[in-house]
Amino acid sequence: MRIAIVTESFPPDVNGVANSVVRVAEHLVRRGHRPLVIAPQPAAGARDGTGALPYPVVRLPSVPMPGYPQFRLGLPGRDLAAALRAHDTEVVHLASPFVLGARGVAVARAMGLPSVAVYQTDIAAYARAYRVSLTEAAAWRWLRRVHNSANRTLAPSSATASALDEHGIQRIWLWQRGVDSERFRPEHRSAALRRALAPGGEVLVGYVGRLAVEKRVDLLAGASTLPGVRVVVVGDGPAGPALRRALPHALFVGPRHGRQLARIYASLDVFAHTGPYETFGQAVQEAMASGLPVVAPAAGGPLDLVRDGRTGHLVTPDDPDAFTTAIAGLVADPDRRAEYGRAGRAAVRGRTWAAIGDELIGHYAAVLAEAPAVGSPRPGRLFWPRQAAA
Repeated sequence: MRIAIVTESFPPDVNGVANSVVRVAEHLVRRGHRPLVIAPQPAAGARDGTGALPYPVVRLPSVPMPGYPQFRLGLPGRDLAAALRAHDTEVVHLASPFVLGARGVAVARAMGLPSVAVYQTDIAAYARAYRVSLTEAAAWRWLRRVHNSANRTLAPSSATASALDEHGIQRIWLWQRGVDSERFRPEHRSAALRRALAPGGEVLVGYVGRLAVEKRVDLLAGASTLPGVRVVVVGDGPAGPALRRALPHALFVGPRHGRQLARIYASLDVFAHTGPYETFGQAVQEAMASGLPVVAPAAGGPLDLVRDGRTGHLVTPDDPDAFTTAIAGLVADPDRRAEYGRAGRAAVRGRTWAAIGDELIGHYAAVLAEAPAVGSPRPGRLFWPRQAAA
């Protein structure tokens, strides 16, 4: 199949959308399909990283997002339709569609092409967090228009699927994310790295992800002052300076990737995932694959990933005391940390990107077989795992 992936984000961006698109495109190539990626142009001077990719990437003009200039918004135009025609696209994959993706689904409908929309970013919550002029209600109206124009919407978690259903989005299927359990594994634990991060032998509590307002990394301020604890923050973003002031005792190491990131995960003792707006929570899976107990909010994607009292703890969202208490309990109990870590590793080992990618290919095949493309909306149905490609 010839699949055009219209994405709001792509490397050099570092986020869940960009990472998922790379994984999907790589898997399609391995399975003998022909992907095309259509993405916003990165900022001037940024390396776009497309030189050695085994699939074509078309970059469209972009502008900085208001309130978050590090993120670029693709400008829809005629180049998108021209790229689809040149590629001879059969199915359009819309990765977290909002601006560029809205144009993508409109062009797909005009060309009679089926489309699959992947919901991955809680735009309505971001509008609230960044206090932009777009209201939550307006965001949902726009998302409803975009997603109901696609043949299927794929939701990454049961909580997200329920929220989409409640807001009138139709034809929802559950499609989760894979994890590289060979790259992220407990065996990468490094005594030398631990000495560098915690020269006093402290228990290491880590966060990995973007440093942005909605991620609520500030909730770790209490944990960072616990005796015998060192909080390690991995990542970068616009909230970095404010977080360094809010967590003066934490160690900020900047962004890390590949093997270096895997070593950091495995060398931690507890993983803390603080953001309450996660539609999935890929860092949670990577931490679990690395053998770490997880403390996360009882909201969004982590509800599907963390088994409270088995692989970690789910706590009240946005409650700093709840995070501090849960982390302190794990810090004081190394046997429980080890037990939760083993259970977490076992829980994610079968969630390979190959299995998830094959499930997605099943969705492509299904929408190709459906006729006609979306016209008048059908009643919405909510589908759960193992049924997604039926």
